[in-house]
Amino acid sequence: MRVLFAGMATVGHTYPLIPLALALRDAGHEVHFAVGDEMHPELNRLGLRPFRPGLVFGEIFAEDIAPELERVLPDLVISGWAVPEVFREARRRAFPVLWHGFGRMFPDGIGLARPVGRHLDICPPSLQDKDFLDERILLRPVPHSAPGEVPERTHEKLIYLTFGTVFGSEDLLTKAAAGLVRLDAQVVVATPQKWLPQAEVIKQADVVVHHGGSGTMLTALANGVPQVVLPQGADQFGNATALVAKGAGVRAVSAEAIAESARLLLVDGSYREAAGQVAEEIRHMPSPKEVADSLQDVV
Repeated sequence: MRVLFAGMATVGHTYPLIPLALALRDAGHEVHFAVGDEMHPELNRLGLRPFRPGLVFGEIFAEDIAPELERVLPDLVISGWAVPEVFREARRRAFPVLWHGFGRMFPDGIGLARPVGRHLDICPPSLQDKDFLDERILLRPVPHSAPGEVPERTHEKLIYLTFGTVFGSEDLLTKAAAGLVRLDAQVVVATPQKWLPQAEVIKQADVVVHHGGSGTMLTALANGVPQVVLPQGADQFGNATALVAKGAGVRAVSAEAIAESARLLLVDGSYREAAGQVAEEIRHMPSPKEVADSLQDVV
């Protein structure tokens, strides 16, 4: 089977697609990846045949993907939520096509059109938006990170701080870190200047402090790590609300308040227990390999 993935050229939108793409590749299928140049080095490293459709750098438009669909002639198209014109153009040309989510169904008004149709859903059902009623194929979220060096452990407790690749600013990171360093814990900070293998760092963390991005939230949940969230925009406010409702995290009211929230999560085991329950739910979701093996029947 020849499968064409398509996504927006950011880590938050491309990396969630990679585990299923790798599972399909490992099962002997031919995988291609339509995305802007920024993602090509990592996709090339993984053997996922990336290409840039037209002059695309972010979102992919119908006129960019149309000639590529006829060139690749995929048996299945898997379209990320942020590239809706890929889904529509594939359907218009009668190619089998599925949506691939990046987390909870996002609310209206964040600059993305809400997709309608059949979805590969990586959000654990207990956290998914209850109004998301489209047909779903559950797919376990498997965190992906490009290779990098994990900092050496120096304290019994470890706090990981990140505000993502889009919303993080030096001022925000500095204010948050200033409070966290006063706690009795090692603080690992992800900055725009230095790449960290986030999935590997989070495995070692006792608390994750972040902006509420879907990728960071699901990675922490998959590892049963409680979270402090200071949402900045997009889908992050909804993610924070769902996380707090589940009891697996706290929403901070400001960067200055983050340290006190992190201190609470370090001493109150109920948050880790709640995060562990979601981790168990995630472990029981179908793996990328299991979903890859079933997609030929879906087509």
